[in-house]
Amino acid sequence: MPVRRVSPEEAKALIDDEGYVYVDVRSIPEFEAGHPEGAYNVPIAHLGRAGMAPNEDFLTVVEKNFAKGARLVLGCKSGSRSLQAASILQSVGFANVVDQRAGFDGAPGSPGWRVKGLPTSSTAAPGRDYESLEAKA
Repeated sequence: MPVRRVSPEEAKALIDDEGYVYVDVRSIPEFEAGHPEGAYNVPIAHLGRAGMAPNEDFLTVVEKNFAKGARLVLGCKSGSRSLQAASILQSVGFANVVDQRAGFDGAPGSPGWRVKGLPTSSTAAPGRDYESLEAKA
């Protein structure tokens, strides 16, 4: 089944009206520089000296912190990493996963969360940073 993709405004409505939570799959430094307000951070890849490297613990951390029935909006910088992450989660039984296309910053011709003026923060809510989520895994 293809991943459902939504606009930033649709993602915000799912969060506000239907109990979805935003999971930002960008690297820790990207998340710390700014993210959708209230987002959780579970990177699908880590930023290192040689560039991006897959986060081998991505699936484990998600499974330990969210039930398979959890309503999740996944987002990244421009939409490609979150689509990949959503596909992975769907393949292991997460049924209520959507990808927020255009991500935080946007893609050519498709403005993202920040560009749309939706609420952002540079501070993670308690327990929503990757270190806290990883500690539960």
